[in-house]
Amino acid sequence: MKVAELRVLEEDELNGRLRTARRELYELRFKHAVGQLENWSQIAKARHDIARIMTVLGERELGIEVVTEAPEEIPAPVKKSSSKPEFVDEEEEAKEPAAEAEAAEPVMEAPVEEPPTKPKRTRKSKEEKS
Repeated sequence: MKVAELRVLEEDELNGRLRTARRELYELRFKHAVGQLENWSQIAKARHDIARIMTVLGERELGIEVVTEAPEEIPAPVKKSSSKPEFVDEEEEAKEPAAEAEAAEPVMEAPVEEPPTKPKRTRKSKEEKS
């Protein structure tokens, strides 16, 4: 059962399918407990079907519309123009950061305070225990 198939159905049909899927899950669990179930992956499939149906019902309750088709035209990302030329000589590129660092104002960093340390625990000697 696919979600696209479920979205086409009316709410009454979805509720009916939900009831039958829950009943099927109940029966599969019972068979599994008794030891009659050969293919236990059917339990997972039934749970997934229930989840799909409940998702579609929840979407309808909240009024969420699901877009099934992609938009026809996706706009291309806008490329920002940069002041740098596309080809930059490696030597010039290495010089630029150094020049920028000289021109920048020095930044004052706050001193890092170390957390207070706990005193080291030591074992008491035999004399201190008595």
